[in-house]
Amino acid sequence: MLKGLYTAYTGLINEQNRMDILTNNLANASTVGFKKEGSTSQSFDDILTVKIKDASVGVQNVQRTGINNPGVKIGENYTDYSQGSFRVTGNTYDLALSGDGFFVIEYTNKAGETFTKYTRAGQFTLTREGYLVTQDGDYVLDTQNRRIQLNTLLDSEIDSDGNISQNGTRVAQIQVVDFADYDYLEKYGETYFQPVEGAEIINSDAEVNSGYLEMANVQIVSEMVNLISITRAYESNQKIVQTYDSSLEIAVNQLGRVQ
Repeated sequence: MLKGLYTAYTGLINEQNRMDILTNNLANASTVGFKKEGSTSQSFDDILTVKIKDASVGVQNVQRTGINNPGVKIGENYTDYSQGSFRVTGNTYDLALSGDGFFVIEYTNKAGETFTKYTRAGQFTLTREGYLVTQDGDYVLDTQNRRIQLNTLLDSEIDSDGNISQNGTRVAQIQVVDFADYDYLEKYGETYFQPVEGAEIINSDAEVNSGYLEMANVQIVSEMVNLISITRAYESNQKIVQTYDSSLEIAVNQLGRVQ
């Protein structure tokens, strides 16, 4: 395979991956608590190219012709955990974290199995039974890893430490934790995170803000600029493939023609 053709091909695959990630960011620009993702690129290891069994240098000889780089490959994807802007809602159970940390959620899958997940999306509500849940119906946990149940007939107040009070009495405290290294976190869905082996849970100093929601940390203008850049890079690689295709067509159909 012509090395230029292969280099352009790997460039197309890399730009397609970047495009997939960027469009997902744009699609979730209004999703509460969403953290945007990015991608990295890596070059393939350089390959030493030589002539072997070439009559021009002698069949038994080996001549170095240079270094060949076969293009680019997809690196690692990463998550940007920077804090998003706050939107005022005035709803007591809409919570936003100021600082590093995550709400602790009891997630139940379709098979009825429960797992602990973590999120920055604090768009909570009360069920008929008074349980504090997410928009998907997953339970918010307190500092004792218990479901939080409130009296639906009483108004609630939530302070900066996550303490929930009703009628002047402290009822529960929302659990907020952090991780020593976010490299040991992986996304689960759009707004949930789950730890992987090696993750270390630590105390969080984040403040709980009642009546606010943390919006996605996606900057639409920046993402649109990146979208244009990716599109141009994709088109450039596409033109290279088309140029090689035209050259090969000439070589096959014209240069070898017997006059």
